[in-house]
Amino acid sequence: MEASTRILIVEDDLKIAALLKDYLIAAGYLVAHEVNGRVALEQIRKNLPDLILLDLMLPELDGISICQEVRKFSQVPIIILTAKVDEIDRLLGLETGADDYVCKPFSPREVVARTKVHLRRSSGKPLSTELPRFFIDREQLRILVDAHPLSLTPVEFRLLSEFIMHPERVFSRQQLLDFAHEDQRDINDRTVDSHIKNIRKKIQARLPGNECLHSVYGVGYRFELPL
Repeated sequence: MEASTRILIVEDDLKIAALLKDYLIAAGYLVAHEVNGRVALEQIRKNLPDLILLDLMLPELDGISICQEVRKFSQVPIIILTAKVDEIDRLLGLETGADDYVCKPFSPREVVARTKVHLRRSSGKPLSTELPRFFIDREQLRILVDAHPLSLTPVEFRLLSEFIMHPERVFSRQQLLDFAHEDQRDINDRTVDSHIKNIRKKIQARLPGNECLHSVYGVGYRFELPL
């Protein structure tokens, strides 16, 4: 199925576009690339792709405008690629009709993983939130590693779910505190570190030799897909 799935990258940074194209082709997709926003919109109208990876800052027509126009005639999945990290920019992108966003710099593997999720959703197939070797079962609030459930607390489940959904993304301790806030209102940085330590042990018990959760000095933590 992937061999006939068409993805359009609309990105004026040629290095980023080439990198994404290589990863997506390796994943089995047909990939096209446009630099100019206005030309890209014309191409989308003529030959609607199965998914669009859309930069915000583009020549002639910006990504938000493209997204608005596309939503007038199609619900094709749109993932915004942006270097703008302000919350208002994120909300603006999603309110305009985008399905998701990825902040630069990003991991190409994360983009491929999100692409797969959105393509499965748009195809109407049952959607399980999954990445290689991991499965998030939100109905039973559990995470399986190679089909084996991890014994996680509610806070650990929430934290690990966010990591799995955003591989390679660096989360600050404050962001992790916010994820855990619902269950524990008196937590602090040390409590977060303790949860991360416990999650690491539980993953390594199932995947010996795989260091999935990495400390990022002075910032927080990053999740890396296991081999």
